[in-house]
Amino acid sequence: MASPPSEDEILTIKEVADYLKVTERTIYRLAAAKQIPAFKVGGSWRFARADIDSWIRLQSASPGPSSGQEADDH
Repeated sequence: MASPPSEDEILTIKEVADYLKVTERTIYRLAAAKQIPAFKVGGSWRFARADIDSWIRLQSASPGPSSGQEADDH
């Protein structure tokens, strides 16, 4: 049985993609462009759940650069 998510949990590309309901490719692109909080461990991207949750709140609070850009990620 999976334990409930914790603030200090570290997520993989796949877990973040599932969490945000986007493709893994989208997460790779965002991480490489430093548009989402991420760090590398041994060449693999990792994400702190607390940072992702904060990033989501910031994305929700501020308007995007253009209205057409989000449609490409879905």
